[in-house]
Amino acid sequence: MRPITMRRIVQFVFLSMLSGFLWGQSTAYADNIRIAYARIEPSDDGYRLAANFEFELSRELENILTNGIPLYFVTEVEITRPRWYWFDEKTIKSEQSVRISYNVITRQYRASVNGSFAQNYKDLQNVLALVRTPSRWLVAEKSRLDTDTIYNVAVRIYLDTDQLPKPFQFNALNNSDWRLSSDWKRITFQIQK
Repeated sequence: MRPITMRRIVQFVFLSMLSGFLWGQSTAYADNIRIAYARIEPSDDGYRLAANFEFELSRELENILTNGIPLYFVTEVEITRPRWYWFDEKTIKSEQSVRISYNVITRQYRASVNGSFAQNYKDLQNVLALVRTPSRWLVAEKSRLDTDTIYNVAVRIYLDTDQLPKPFQFNALNNSDWRLSSDWKRITFQIQK
């Protein structure tokens, strides 16, 4: 067993403070997108998510976007069935990615959902409306969920900084304005006969 030296104590204190700082940084800015509402709605072909997210882009993110760097917003939905005897059963996990970009030549914004056909928009607020209020997208087919069963639904949205070019990913780690994310919003949902 090695003796405890002052150097080891200083290293331990430094690493403890650093990990506490980093942990605090990662959680302190996790709620800068507010979920106004989220619910699951039945449709003819299955169950769709209806949601509304409230946020604004920082000036830095707007500048990055208008200089030709696309931004990716990911909405995740997890549907679980509670079980009293074990962990909740993860029934469905679904996500939708919205890519927004700016074309400097045409001076128009473009948005595509899950890599589908891109649509043009004249201003930033119109393209952000697609992210803030996504179309009611199918998260579960009818056959995947049972009737008269209560499901727990968790919804969140975040700016996917992993899709940014590498230098911007590093900046996103150090700048809270780049870490757009919501907390998980949890609701219950029951399918009626």
